[in-house]
Amino acid sequence: MAAQVIEQVLAKSRYLDTALTDAQARLPRGQAHEAALIQEMAYGTLRWFHQLEAIARQFLARPLKPKDQDIHALLLLGLYQLRHMRTATHAAVTETVEAAEALKKPWAKNLLNACLRSYLREPERADAVAADDVSVKYSHPVWLVQKIRQHYPENWEAILSANNERPPMALRVNLQKNTRAQYLTRLAAAGLMAHPTEIADSAIVLDVPVTVTDLPGFAQGEVSVQDVAAQLAAILLEAQAGERVLDACAAPGGKTGHILERTPGLAELVALDQDPDRVALIDQNLVRLGLTAHTVTADAGAPVDWWDGRTFDRILLDAPCSATGVIRRHPDIKVRRKPDDLNKLIETQARLLDRLWPLLKPGGKLLYVTCSILPAENENQMQAFVVRHPDATVAELPLTAGIPRIIGRQILPGEQGMDGFYYACIHKN
Repeated sequence: MAAQVIEQVLAKSRYLDTALTDAQARLPRGQAHEAALIQEMAYGTLRWFHQLEAIARQFLARPLKPKDQDIHALLLLGLYQLRHMRTATHAAVTETVEAAEALKKPWAKNLLNACLRSYLREPERADAVAADDVSVKYSHPVWLVQKIRQHYPENWEAILSANNERPPMALRVNLQKNTRAQYLTRLAAAGLMAHPTEIADSAIVLDVPVTVTDLPGFAQGEVSVQDVAAQLAAILLEAQAGERVLDACAAPGGKTGHILERTPGLAELVALDQDPDRVALIDQNLVRLGLTAHTVTADAGAPVDWWDGRTFDRILLDAPCSATGVIRRHPDIKVRRKPDDLNKLIETQARLLDRLWPLLKPGGKLLYVTCSILPAENENQMQAFVVRHPDATVAELPLTAGIPRIIGRQILPGEQGMDGFYYACIHKN
């Protein structure tokens, strides 16, 4: 099942979390351990894909055919177990080989067995490949290594290393229902160790990740799962009671819920996304939190289709981006994202900014957010926007985290345990 998940990401460019959810749903009830194992193997293999791929080439006599991507995925999966998991060597080899039978390709058993046993006999060949190529060493595509190295010459290796770490599980306490100190006490009573962070007043980081069903009060909306850097959006937006707020590109609704938790007296919050399935996720989150917003399924860049003509006091634009700041949470980004994608994303970001700007009241604030670390999507985008719009003024962010840029601040992956995020605030004259 793990191999099939990996194949869908590699061959069909499916999102890892979607393919994984579909696979886990096919497991019989009571198979939580197997679900966790499938997740670990799929995430881990994709996290180390570029390294495992380079190693596999050392031991394959010739590349596998495109129709045998499932067998290729199985080989990478076997190598991942041998290099990065505590699976017993004989079990990793035997189960990987036998899985070819389950994939109805028994001819591949000898090939898999030969490759994996060759690796075990000659691990130094694999280590030499990783030592000679930084793309292989850090398991990133060459184009992305080059960009990160270009833009962050002093800490590019730290960024690449952070991208390969397992992310911490951060929580956002609903301060309408608990204080942070009270919720920390409840976690301790449940045997869950955690600590607060000073970066966001609602944020808690668990020492060990758990399933959401283990979190006290989760079903009742007393707490949500959200990275600390992402929690800064609602804080920096600084919405006030009585204001009308637009959360553009709002799905799955984490920032929407946080804005409403922080400012219960809003006149209205419009939460917009163009994907109906993802808008349904916003609604589900709001129901769990016991909050209300006006959810709309539409393209934020086409206001003529959804805007009622009433301007907004605040606009949060969490723009579509390369997601290069959240690779540690979504390792499939390293294989799905292509360099040609950037130009399309930059065009989309500029279109959204230009189309949403007229919807903001004079004196209002637009907060631009991405989970990218690439300047072309961030400060360069903001510099170009200010040139196009003389009525736009850059505002200082009340934020000490991150690196100050020409406009805005850039949080890098792993900084104080956070994901990589960019924030910039623009006022309308």
